[in-house]
Amino acid sequence: MRQPNIHVKLVQLDSQQWRTLVWAGLAVVLSAFGGSVLILALPAVAADFKAGVPELANLGSGLALGTLGALPLASLADHIGRRRLIAVGVAGFSLANLASTFAPSVATLAVLRVIAVCFETLVGAVSTALIVEEAPASHRGQAVSLLAILSGAGLLIAIVVYPFVAPHWRDLFALSSLGVLAAPFIWRFLPEGRAWRRVRLSGSALRLLMSPPWRRRVAVLAGQGVLVSLALSPAGLLYTFFASSKLHMSPADISLLIFAAGVVALVSYLAGGYLTDRFGRRMPGVALTAAYTVFAGTGFVTGTIGFIACNLGWSAAASAATPVIGAWSGELYPTRARATAESLLAIFGSAGGIVGLQVVGRLSLTVGLGDALALASIVALGGAILLFGLPETKQAPLPE
Repeated sequence: MRQPNIHVKLVQLDSQQWRTLVWAGLAVVLSAFGGSVLILALPAVAADFKAGVPELANLGSGLALGTLGALPLASLADHIGRRRLIAVGVAGFSLANLASTFAPSVATLAVLRVIAVCFETLVGAVSTALIVEEAPASHRGQAVSLLAILSGAGLLIAIVVYPFVAPHWRDLFALSSLGVLAAPFIWRFLPEGRAWRRVRLSGSALRLLMSPPWRRRVAVLAGQGVLVSLALSPAGLLYTFFASSKLHMSPADISLLIFAAGVVALVSYLAGGYLTDRFGRRMPGVALTAAYTVFAGTGFVTGTIGFIACNLGWSAAASAATPVIGAWSGELYPTRARATAESLLAIFGSAGGIVGLQVVGRLSLTVGLGDALALASIVALGGAILLFGLPETKQAPLPE
């Protein structure tokens, strides 16, 4: 009975909102496709370059540094608008993907992926800010859930294509570089946000975020991002490697599992958007964050069946949390600094990921990869608790 209601809400979008969803959504699809290639093909990359867990952890840590480059670009989006920076981001990561097809070593691939992550983070931060700003106040959660579904569509494309080219991961990077053809159309047809055009810009966005009441909100979400990423970053990067090397799952089996998790995610994105628009941000956000952290860690110490079951639970809880946290974070910050805030939080998440990857990489040498990831997830539970420090913002007017 809920599906017809969702449909009615969607058709109430005006023409500019639809065009925003289509073109920003295309940018997110392309970003997710290119960003998923390394994770999906990590066993093949490791085999090509004869890399072990410590080397892969270093690769993941290097990738996290790419979020630093997104911050000044996202701040630029708060001063000159959303449209052009999204188009530039698509062109940037597409060119980095093209160059990745020719990487002769892990070190070169790492450098190119840092560049790609910079522009992927930019597209994610600015697109989220734009969708939150353009969505009707009562349906922001569902709007973010649609953006998340489009991101899942990019992952789905990679999942479907990779078994046909595996283990030739370079072919997948070459295909993901076609986004450079879409960038001029995004520049031309993506509407500039109306909320951004209404605000009166003043001074540095970072300086604004460091003033009351915004700095406390930044501190809480930054702490949450660091703690959650301690477990989620290494788990997200290394789970295909773990499935292949420890559980002896084939590339086809891994792709099938990722596909099943994607189906679960699709339903969960919609459920999370509906849930948060009806019941608010705080309690769903806390509960879902705790749930996916537990699932992520448990799956690595429960054998093949447990790994599959927990992976699906992880996908369900994390996907449902995406529109909750996305709408919540967007409502917590002023329009004058919203894209900057989204990018800044990505940096803190990456910092947690770097620490988590290094700790897991070293622990894996003594306790094994599965136990190392499970231990990291215990610490990450603190991120869910920190969310109690944020105000409820359901249907609140966006601060300017």
